[in-house]
Amino acid sequence: MTNQIKSLLFLLPLSLLQSCVVVIENGARQSVKSITTPTNTWISLFNGQDLTGWTPKFAGHEAGINYLDTFGVENGKLIVNYDKYKTFDKSPFGHLITDIPYENYHLKVEYRFIGKQATNSPELSWAYRNNGLMLHSQSAESMNLTQAFPLSAEAQLLGGDGENPRSTGNVCTPYSHIIQKGRLVKEHCLNSSSETFHGDQWVTFEAKVYGTGRVEHFINGELVFEYDKLIVDTSDDSIAHIYKNMAKDSDGNIQLTKGHIAIQAESHPTEFRMIQIKSL
Repeated sequence: MTNQIKSLLFLLPLSLLQSCVVVIENGARQSVKSITTPTNTWISLFNGQDLTGWTPKFAGHEAGINYLDTFGVENGKLIVNYDKYKTFDKSPFGHLITDIPYENYHLKVEYRFIGKQATNSPELSWAYRNNGLMLHSQSAESMNLTQAFPLSAEAQLLGGDGENPRSTGNVCTPYSHIIQKGRLVKEHCLNSSSETFHGDQWVTFEAKVYGTGRVEHFINGELVFEYDKLIVDTSDDSIAHIYKNMAKDSDGNIQLTKGHIAIQAESHPTEFRMIQIKSL
């Protein structure tokens, strides 16, 4: 079977299950396709062959440019690699973003960190064994040229250093805030209750993202973090073109309940061997 036919077979079930929703892109309402899958039916977002269905976006580069081939496929795994980098000190952060937005879904990913970080800069020590899955993300095309991170909620993935505790499945909030137990939380990153995973072991991350706005993070099947809503941080004018026409809720907040899914590139090699989604 040729790779072309395999790609078509991968896309076929998705095309049969597409419905239309309206989202905001560059301040204008646009009709785009969103996936609605039968309950309890897992669909792979990665075909194991290429990056079909995903668009790279790196700070300082137009959408669609895979800077130094950072994102790729190797032995059936989606990889974030830095083989062509001389240094990461002045290199751009990147994201690989789904072409299609999602809502009311269950996401399951198997990931692991490998190798050495692509930088010796102390300023990027926080990025050691650090990656993330951006939920409710804006599209690659709607990001500003120099924008380092998309408007989203990051499910932060972290690996241990071999000695110290370091949770994974945390949450970070680029251009956003969460509401948790009725309280507005403005801290940029919040730790989960997960254990630490040292070395190159595979870890399963899951997110249940409900249409109400509620999000739950799971690590190896255990609930480790949860919040009730994700709202836009409207104090940052740099992304005003994204949210300026979006409706506010009864509390005066712009709530995000749907969006794209993205994988980060923040300087440490990472492998993903499964990326699946199903409707809730």
